[in-house]
Amino acid sequence: MLADLRPNREIISRKTVGRTMKRLGLAGICSKKWKTATIIDHADAYPVDAVKRQWDLGALNQVRVGDITYLRTWEGWVYLATVIDAHSRRVIGWAIADDMSTDLIQDALTMAIVLCGDRPATVISHSDRGTQYASAQITEFAATHGITRSMGSTGICWDNAMAESFFATLKTEFYYRRIWPTRARAIRDVAMWIEDRYNRRRRHSSIGHATPVDFELQHSSQAADIQLND
Repeated sequence: MLADLRPNREIISRKTVGRTMKRLGLAGICSKKWKTATIIDHADAYPVDAVKRQWDLGALNQVRVGDITYLRTWEGWVYLATVIDAHSRRVIGWAIADDMSTDLIQDALTMAIVLCGDRPATVISHSDRGTQYASAQITEFAATHGITRSMGSTGICWDNAMAESFFATLKTEFYYRRIWPTRARAIRDVAMWIEDRYNRRRRHSSIGHATPVDFELQHSSQAADIQLND
């Protein structure tokens, strides 16, 4: 709230904002307790954890984190797969479908590749040990596109904390506060929330209270200035 007021030249302190919110009966939204939903196949070969919970390496297109979550509607479940740039916190790839197939993961990864365009020769893609991420299809896809696969330990939420944090934000701030009668409605509205609200309007304290898109624009501008000065 304070970060939204200050760019509009409102001179106000954090305590004043807190007191005003309390007087109006407003409070922050808290996430629910995390529980694992990862399905593993012990016959799969898992890559090593190349991240070790060090998500942000200080530049775009270095580390990307991914995961799948379940979304309930009156018609049944839909499944959301996401790819997040660990430096900007932007959701650069996502896919939603009514089945949790490996194609869902590949579609999200493909969107991230198309959106980002030029990138380093190798990008780390980190996930949990879900059977879709460990599949031969994703292994081949990663090798073809210069993606280094990385996986945390099974059932340890901290090993994929950035992806889990995004899903907690999505569900707490948006999904749980609405009714979803149809799969089509949930797919449309969640996609709009990701692109409009989360990527372009929601501020993140970890990137200086900027939005992910604004942070990437600032990064690109600074890189262009450095190139010109060189």
